[in-house]
Amino acid sequence: MAEQLYENRELSWLRFNERVLEESEDERTPLCERLSFISIFQTNLDEFFMVRVGSLHDEMLLKDNAKENKTKMTAEEQLEAIRERVKELTKRKDVSYANLMGRMEGEDIHLINFQKLDEKQGAYLQTYFEQEIMPLLSPITVSKKQPFPFIKNNEICAVAVLTPKNSKAKNPKTRIGIVPCNNGMFRRLIQIPGSKGYFMLAEELILHFLPSVFQGYHIVSKSLIRVTRNADIDADKVYDEELNYRDHMAEVIKQRRKLTPIRMEYTRDLDKQVLTQMKNFLKIDKDMIFKTKSPLDLSFVFDIQDILRQKSELFFEKRIPQRSPMLDETKPLLPQIAEQDKLLSYPYESIRPFLNMLHEAANDPDVVSIKMTLYRLAKQSKVVEALVEAAENGKQVDVLVELKARFDEENNIEWSRMLESAGCHVIYGLDGLKVHSKLCLITRKTGDGVQYITQIGTGNYNEKTARLYTDVCLMTADEKIGAEAARVFQALSLGEVMKTTEHLLVAPRCLQNKVIDKIEREIQIVKDGGEGYLGFKLNSLTDKKIIDKLIEASKAGVKIEMVIRGINCLRTKVPGKTDHIRTVSIVGRYLEHSRIYIFGKGSREEMYISSADFMTRNTVRRVEVAAPIYDSALKDRLRAMFRTQLADNVKAREQQADGSYPYVEHEEPAINAQEELYVEAYNAVGTALPGTEGAVVEE
Repeated sequence: MAEQLYENRELSWLRFNERVLEESEDERTPLCERLSFISIFQTNLDEFFMVRVGSLHDEMLLKDNAKENKTKMTAEEQLEAIRERVKELTKRKDVSYANLMGRMEGEDIHLINFQKLDEKQGAYLQTYFEQEIMPLLSPITVSKKQPFPFIKNNEICAVAVLTPKNSKAKNPKTRIGIVPCNNGMFRRLIQIPGSKGYFMLAEELILHFLPSVFQGYHIVSKSLIRVTRNADIDADKVYDEELNYRDHMAEVIKQRRKLTPIRMEYTRDLDKQVLTQMKNFLKIDKDMIFKTKSPLDLSFVFDIQDILRQKSELFFEKRIPQRSPMLDETKPLLPQIAEQDKLLSYPYESIRPFLNMLHEAANDPDVVSIKMTLYRLAKQSKVVEALVEAAENGKQVDVLVELKARFDEENNIEWSRMLESAGCHVIYGLDGLKVHSKLCLITRKTGDGVQYITQIGTGNYNEKTARLYTDVCLMTADEKIGAEAARVFQALSLGEVMKTTEHLLVAPRCLQNKVIDKIEREIQIVKDGGEGYLGFKLNSLTDKKIIDKLIEASKAGVKIEMVIRGINCLRTKVPGKTDHIRTVSIVGRYLEHSRIYIFGKGSREEMYISSADFMTRNTVRRVEVAAPIYDSALKDRLRAMFRTQLADNVKAREQQADGSYPYVEHEEPAINAQEELYVEAYNAVGTALPGTEGAVVEE
């Protein structure tokens, strides 16, 4: 059956998050870092429910039985499959969490409950609760005069089943009491004085003292709950023409906070009748109610990490982004880029040269304009600082700020206001299309004419994530690339998209089709007796047109190698169909984020870096840019990086024909691609790598 070649998008994503969970179980990973991974697993799952499950929920309500285009599953079938996988993964998460916290006791960190307290500790906590927490609580009992309260998205609440103390009825009527537990006014991780390393979570403290909160009632049963709300709202569909676009997006954010609940989690046994009442109050599917044994929000583990920070053996070895050997930061950068194309590789190399380039351009008398697309920014953005500086120095600064960058809308709204107040020209994207490209164009006017300096990257202009995500950044003075980048910005300012390109690949009109044409070329090479080759490094692969062309290429005998971190809807190693395709996924210390496309080998090899995954949302529903790599030295470097990742046998998992991802069989020597690339970055500038004894290669 054709379906065996495809993997459902949502189930493939759950496989990816399972790989994240595996990192919390991996004994080779330092203990405190394993805590990070279990928290990341949980926050990933939260966002998955808010966005993807929320979207499927809306689709199911339409009752049109539409089927997704690869595995032909309806929304209802997908939701059922998701529920089963989430139940499996939740149990596995609970086991991993219990194991990690058990190990924490060996490091003198104890997260305890009232069963483990002595009398003195219990007395302190009671006093602490009565003085520091209880006055700040807002309890409510649900009745005819007290309707069920609004529960915020992912807010932890204590829930109690109550019966009146003064009731003389043989079977008194129960009611539900609810207490929000994380209002931000008290610490969540409470240290118990006189007991170093002993802590309790605030919600557990509140849950224990519910009898003090509901003094007129008996507590029949109690639990902590957390509700996840649908966050999938189409900003364009609800556009209010009475508001300017920025104010409209602010209203969209407010609406999202009130969307339909789609999941409830709880930590203690509750009567089925009560669960039914909660289901009815929240109008939530009974199958979307999950029991968990671990805390409902694991973000407190980062507080535990801070306490243990001095125990370096519990963390990854320290790694610092290195200076790039391609650039001399003691000299002006723009002339160096004009002389030869430059490539930065994050987090192995520092983002500093790019930031310095922006500041240099802001103060260069020959620079007339800076144009830039912004998607996600750091909280204190040095990129914005440079753009403001340029505008204040009289440069023409045109900035496209994407206000629909999910969960970063508020941040971007504030940055757009700051940029406007500094004199920048700010636009907000195109109707129906997100602008996801990472594109910067500096235009200089000299006695020799107009000069373009173009920067194209795979990752956001974000100094924080540049230390955590693997990305690459091209800086070039190539006139043809610069002229085409100028056309991209002109189209954006006019609310249009690029209809033709010669050098750049620009979605939505000039990327998917060109990628397919280049794959077709490799198919023809094989048919003509040559050796076809395709190499891709991506975050996700879901675009069915590209997937089907890759299947065709594999059948023809084209060798295909892919490094795909997350979603992959194409099953490889299927005999006679995809057995010429090898796909690995690397989940490790850093988030693999760079996108690299390689078409062909030898003299006909074409190589691109891009902001676009091979997902339909990227290839036909966003403005994305892929830049060609023309410099042979940069090609060699990117190719070597790609080969290193394919050789990983420590953090790489290889996809099998059934869609599973076992670890690559370990062979000596062990190769951790991310660590290898850091070694290369340190060696390239003659710096000793912390935690290693190996000799340093001279520059």
